[in-house]
Amino acid sequence: MEFSNNQIQIDNLPNLDAVELKPVSKHYKNIIILNSTLSYTIIFGLLMTGKYTISEPTFQQYFILILVIVVILCLSHLIISLLAFKKLKYAIREHDVIYAKGLMIQSLTTVSISRIQHTETSRSWLARQFQLATLNIYTAGESGSDLSIKGLPQEEAKQVNDFLSEKVNGNN
Repeated sequence: MEFSNNQIQIDNLPNLDAVELKPVSKHYKNIIILNSTLSYTIIFGLLMTGKYTISEPTFQQYFILILVIVVILCLSHLIISLLAFKKLKYAIREHDVIYAKGLMIQSLTTVSISRIQHTETSRSWLARQFQLATLNIYTAGESGSDLSIKGLPQEEAKQVNDFLSEKVNGNN
């Protein structure tokens, strides 16, 4: 048998930019806001507790500066999280799953259906309140999920999970 290793022309490769990616549910933005608000409340609570329990003169002298820095960091985090939310998109194709995310560092993950070991959906308490779910996709050779698509409507996550399970199990 003769070995061949022909060069692939880049122009002939499929273009992922041509795939129409679907955004996650708009309700997922509410979860981002609520989670951030909870985190910020804890941070401000700790900071205010420190104001009244730490008698260190340096801490008291710079408390307002620390408070301003924490407020700026929290607002920056919230703004970046909300802008990054708009970049959460996915597509299910015949042979693969595509997931795009990231604001400053954008990533496009493609998982071949032939590499998927199993899939599952999960729902946090907060996600249940908004009828949302996370689709976790596991592939061979890794621990933990290789791809998690958060913020899918519950029914849609179930449909995608069922579709991928059928494909993985060979029940086309």
